[in-house]
Amino acid sequence: MIYTVTFNPSLDYVVQMERLTPGEINRTTVEHVYPGGKGVNVSVVLSNLKVKSRVLGFKAGFTGDNLEHMLEKFGCDTDLILLKDGFTRINVKINAGEETEINGQGPFIGEDDLKNLYVKLDLLKEGDILVLAGSIPGTLPSDVYEQIMCRLQGRGIRFVVDATKDLLLNVLKYRPFLIKPNNHELGEMFGRNLEDEDEIITHAKKLQSMGAENVLVSMAGDGAILAAENGEIYKSRPPKGKVVNSVGAGDSMVAGFLTGWLNTGDYKKAFQLGIAAGSASAFCSWLAGREEIEALLKEPA
Repeated sequence: MIYTVTFNPSLDYVVQMERLTPGEINRTTVEHVYPGGKGVNVSVVLSNLKVKSRVLGFKAGFTGDNLEHMLEKFGCDTDLILLKDGFTRINVKINAGEETEINGQGPFIGEDDLKNLYVKLDLLKEGDILVLAGSIPGTLPSDVYEQIMCRLQGRGIRFVVDATKDLLLNVLKYRPFLIKPNNHELGEMFGRNLEDEDEIITHAKKLQSMGAENVLVSMAGDGAILAAENGEIYKSRPPKGKVVNSVGAGDSMVAGFLTGWLNTGDYKKAFQLGIAAGSASAFCSWLAGREEIEALLKEPA
C-alpha cells in the first residue's frame, strides 16, 4: 500500500481571468475547486492510474469535510485526523497570463495531534511506500520528517520525499527510495546554479552518495533526469504541448514514477511514465487523468 502524508492540505480555488489588476474589481472567466497539497496530488494521480493509496494528514472545519468528500469522489482512501479548531486552508490560484498564488495558513496542529498521526504510521508494514511531500507547518517541529523516518526505519518501508533544501538533505541518512528535487532546488542544496545536464547529473549522484537511492530531477520545459540506484542515468525531454497549469506537475511525476515502478520494476519505464504524468498535468487545468497520461506515453520520444 502507498500512503501519502500532507500536513497542511487545502481546497484550491483555481480561477482564470483575462488580466489581474491590483486595487480593482477583477472578474473570473473560469473557476474550479479542487483538493490540494502535494501528497494529496500524488494520491489523486495514483487513483487516476488505478493504483490504490491512502491519504494521511489533518482536516478541520467545513473545508476539511469538503476536502475529504472530494478525495473520496476521486477514488482515494482517506484517514485524516480531525483537528478541534480552525479550518482546512483555502488556497487561491490565479491564472491571468501568469500564475499567482495566495496560500492560506491552515489550522493549528498540536503535539497530541501529531501523536495521533504516529499511531497511524506505526501500522505501516514491510513493502509499504510512504510519501512525505511538501513544507512543514510552523506549528510542527521542523525535523518532523526525520522523526517519522527514524521511527519507521528498519521495517522494510520505502520512503519517498519531495521537499526542499535542508528538509530534504536531513533525511538522506535514512536512505529514501526516491527523492524529487527540481533543478533549481538541487542547485540550492549545494549553493550554486547548475548550468547544464552534466552538472545536474553530478550533483544528483552526490545526493545518492549521501543516501538517496533514486534521484528524480524535474526541469520544467527541459524535461527530467533520473539517477537510478542501478547506476543508470535516464534523460528525457518533455512531450510537446501547451502548459496550462504547472501546479501539481511534479507531484504527478512522482505518482507516475511509482506506478511505473510498481507495475514493471523497471526504472526506465517508471521514468517514462513519470515524465508523461507530469507533462499531462502541466497541459491540463488540473491533474491529468489516465487517458491524458497514456496518450503522451504513446508519443515518440
